Amino acid sequence: MQSLRIVRLGALLSVAALVVLAGGKAWNASPGSRAGDPSDPLQDPGADEASLATATFAGGCFWCMEPPFEKLEGVSEVVSGYAGGEEKNPTYAQVSSGATGHAEAIQVHYDPRRVTYGELLYIFWRQIDPTDPGGQFVDRGAQYRTAIFHHDEEQRQRAEASKASLESTGRHGKLIVTEIVPFTTFYPAEEYHQDYYKKSSFRYKFYRYGSGRDEYLEKVWVAEENPPLGRPQKPNDAELKQRLTPLQYDVTQRDGTERAYANEYWDNKAEGIYVDVVSGEPLFASRDKYDSGTGWPSFTRPIEPGHIVEREDPKLFMVRTEVRSKNADSHLGHVFNDGPAPTGLRYCINSASLRFVAKQGLEKEGYGQYLESFED
Repeated sequence: MQSLRIVRLGALLSVAALVVLAGGKAWNASPGSRAGDPSDPLQDPGADEASLATATFAGGCFWCMEPPFEKLEGVSEVVSGYAGGEEKNPTYAQVSSGATGHAEAIQVHYDPRRVTYGELLYIFWRQIDPTDPGGQFVDRGAQYRTAIFHHDEEQRQRAEASKASLESTGRHGKLIVTEIVPFTTFYPAEEYHQDYYKKSSFRYKFYRYGSGRDEYLEKVWVAEENPPLGRPQKPNDAELKQRLTPLQYDVTQRDGTERAYANEYWDNKAEGIYVDVVSGEPLFASRDKYDSGTGWPSFTRPIEPGHIVEREDPKLFMVRTEVRSKNADSHLGHVFNDGPAPTGLRYCINSASLRFVAKQGLEKEGYGQYLESFED
């Protein structure tokens, strides 16, 4: 489960063409700027609900789609949710399974006097890979497809025009497969998903850093005057030293090892999950934890195999298999082939690399999708 900058049009896609075809109006700096436009009612401190319009977009992970739109002048609210399927009131777990027909989506509530639908389309195309029919970046499946859900005929026409305009540039080098379909229903996602990039900014940055989204966007929009996004980076050494205890820093950043039987989680028997102490990415679950007799937390398998990286470790006059987290690149411990069934593996992990999230706190901390794993 940073500041994001919004790019401007470059040489390969002129402002004039996009404005005419998408129904927007020209701007001087960025889509959120109205400098030099005396007709724009910026004096209005806010729009009442009756004057707001709604746009609905699917662009893969909705965590990544909220920030660019929330930064726009004239946008009242951006809501993460599920759209395009038939299941009523779906949960995150149901949608992420791919069985509901829904896609992760956002609804943008905006004042059309201050920001046009064409400008929203401008932002939308610059957050996605519109040529990918199987998902978006690291997230795979139809639940992560891209789509524009139009609410009326005018939105449909503008969406079709902007799609044709972008495709005519050949910028992506492939056919654009983003769907443009009528809006039917939208179900807001669980509260912990709303404004996730604000509530769990550190965790969000690490997810985004490892997702591949920004690498792709920087490559595709390299000709733009500004890079497409303020790309999140792994915290620098000074920040890590400030955030972590000396032991946590030594273990995760310097491949250290804590003392056996003198660490926080070796005998923890509570229900919950263990996440990377740096990034928060989920790593192990209590259901897979067992007493190995070594004095360190031991697990038979990771909760998310994709969050684990294994490397050959030739230190200590032997070859072992080191275990690191994928996004934070934290040293976690080692994996051995002497564990119990069903895997026969023993993930021997340093407590200092982990943070425990108890079962009752999973939803509050943004890990609600793992609650089902604790049900009988």
